[in-house]
Amino acid sequence: METPRMADLPAAERPRERLISGGPEGLATTELLAVLFGTGANHRSAVGLAQLVLQSFSAGGADALARLRDTSMAELMLHPGVGPAKATRILAAIELGRRVFLGRPAERCVVDSPQAVAAVLDAELAFATQEHFAVLLLDVKNRLIARRIISLGTIDETLAHPREVFREAVRQGAAGIIVAHNHPSGVSDPSSEDLQLTRQLLECGHTLQIPVLDHVILARRSFTSLRRTTALWSQPYPQKKAVLETQPMDYPLLPGR
Repeated sequence: METPRMADLPAAERPRERLISGGPEGLATTELLAVLFGTGANHRSAVGLAQLVLQSFSAGGADALARLRDTSMAELMLHPGVGPAKATRILAAIELGRRVFLGRPAERCVVDSPQAVAAVLDAELAFATQEHFAVLLLDVKNRLIARRIISLGTIDETLAHPREVFREAVRQGAAGIIVAHNHPSGVSDPSSEDLQLTRQLLECGHTLQIPVLDHVILARRSFTSLRRTTALWSQPYPQKKAVLETQPMDYPLLPGR
């Protein structure tokens, strides 16, 4: 279906001009995508082309933005009128947005619950199409020192070996750690391999006196804390009771070092 060219629209209705005059917040998702496309194709305006792509991604009730975030060059180019130039602009914009989000200052934020773990890692792990195994390094007040991606791929002893996890903790002088990984399947229930690896990490942490406070599994719209849902943490960590009474938290404060 042919749609009006951008040049034929009044300036006040053109997405780029509206962005210039009023900022990006007032633009619909279709208009933002049209700005990235720049021009239309196949008798469609840039807005018409953006509508076509978003309608395709929302087929079957799917979340169009989630599909767009996880799309590939090949998938974008399946749409008539979307060639390499348009597809690369979209992919570059998505990746830039991801990096800007991940680059927000997170150092020294307090990680005291599974919700806090999800807040730190959700954007990077929850919607990834490949399994990532991450470790959060904490100081004695449960503040984040750093986060590290230890491995990519299927979680097992080889790709998420305790040696690699605790090497980072020792190098950074962490008082404790929280490990996390994602399930691309969208289901956050732990597997038998997840439980076995957690046992190994707890044993190593006890030996090295670097407690493992939790193992959190992230999925697309949920997360599971193994500390909350399993009996692996049968013994409490040393903690200052008076402090915990005034500052309740899921994870105990770590002992001073």
